Amino acid sequence: MRNVLMVVSGPSGVGKGTLVKRLCAEREDVVESVSCTTREPRKGEIHGREYYFISMSEFQRRIKEGDFLEYDEHFGNFYGTPISFVREQLKTRSVVLEIDVVGGKIAKEAFPECILIMIAPPSLEALKGRLISRNSETAEEIENRLSRLEYELSQASSYDYVIVNDDLETAYRDLNELIDAEKLKA
Repeated sequence: MRNVLMVVSGPSGVGKGTLVKRLCAEREDVVESVSCTTREPRKGEIHGREYYFISMSEFQRRIKEGDFLEYDEHFGNFYGTPISFVREQLKTRSVVLEIDVVGGKIAKEAFPECILIMIAPPSLEALKGRLISRNSETAEEIENRLSRLEYELSQASSYDYVIVNDDLETAYRDLNELIDAEKLKA
């Protein structure tokens, strides 16, 4: 079986993080890439686990050095995938990038064999409820994230697969089976 690079994208609160975390916890042959960000850690987040929390000056330096497979700015903060991590991990296992649609397009350009997977909400109302219930953002931040929803979902046609996360167990099963199929491709 081959190792594959996969991008999992979707609007904030759609459940992509939950799906990716479970996938990587249950499969030794899949690892999640840890991105760098200039934003402050949320409660409970640990440097090197959820993100590498770095300064804006370090992020800019690493851009100039070509250290990111992809990077972008969201809501005033920068996020980027260290290319060295991806290349090293692909030698022994598959890598999942949980990144936005802009990063997904850039990753596909850099690695044409990259598999793009969109996680979509069953409805706008369900997504808004999830964002509110996770209680990690202000009302203004939630509205900013919802305003980006239409754009993100409009990019689904450029993705290889779309999984609607209406039921977490079904979405997880679909994601797991999709990865197995991709790893078996000649």
